[in-house]
Formats: sequence, C-alpha cells, structure tokens
Amino acid sequence: LGLATPVAIMVGTGKGAENGILIKSAEALEIAHTIQTVVLDKTGTITEGKPKVTDIIVNSDINKNELLKIAASIEKPSEHPLSEAIIEKAKKENINLLKVDNFISITGKGVRAEINKKVYYAGNLSLMKENDIDCSNVDEVSDNLANKGKTPLYFSDENKLLGIIAVAD
Repeated sequence: LGLATPVAIMVGTGKGAENGILIKSAEALEIAHTIQTVVLDKTGTITEGKPKVTDIIVNSDINKNELLKIAASIEKPSEHPLSEAIIEKAKKENINLLKVDNFISITGKGVRAEINKKVYYAGNLSLMKENDIDCSNVDEVSDNLANKGKTPLYFSDENKLLGIIAVAD
C-alpha cells in the first residue's frame, strides 16, 4: 500500500505529459480532484509553453533580419524559454548566427554579450535603463505589445536601442 500512491502519482504525471499537460508537483496532482473553478486571463487562453516571436520592431539603421541575427546570436548561449523562441525564428528565416564572446546572464533582467568586440544587451526595460539605453521613443509600442499579452524584449548595443522583439505563448 505504501507504494500505491507514489506509483499512481508517477503514472498520472506521465500520462499528463503524454497529453501535453505539465503537472507542477505531485501535491498539485493529489489536490486536483478538489478543483471546482478554473479562472483564465481576460483572453480566455491557456498557454502551451511554446513561446513564439510575434513582432520585430526595428529602432535603428538596421533591418529586421540584422536585428534578428544579432538577437538570436546573443540569446543562443541562454537557457531562457524566450531565447529559444528567438533562436527558432532565426532558424526559420535561415539566418546564420554570429560568434559570441563574453556572454553573461543577468538574473531577472537579461544578458550581455560581445560580437566582434562590440557589447550588446538583450533583456527587459530595467536592463536597458541600468545601462543608460534610452527607450523612451518606444514606450507606446512596448505598452501596446504588453497589453496584447506579448513580452517585449529589448535589444541594444552599448549606445542605443536597436529594437524590440515581442514573444508570446
């Protein structure tokens, strides 16, 4: 009897995974039978856990493919799920990535990396402000993306904002 519950939990989480359902913990599965109400966000959608690039907004003298090439290159060493979406988009567009040096992950903010001895940042608005990158001219664009349930990711060199890539699940 002592093995029955752990085996049932293991089988339950395995069956859920086969059907694309991620179960956070054994405890969550054990108490799931008590659920009486499910509340969704205002769009009524349930995420799949597979973020995708939805928008590429350029803010400098480079084009969308150049921004995507830089973005995917500096995101490649990262393990963040949003990074994977950008790398996947670059693959679909047949964009060859650049060699990255001195990659640093900045917890809760983004990443810093060098391409051809030039520093680049990728991350949230907080990271941009911390590095004195002016993003005021894209505030409205960024807010619109966020209001649509998209996550705006900022990309810059050490002097200016290159653009925003929005990702959504």
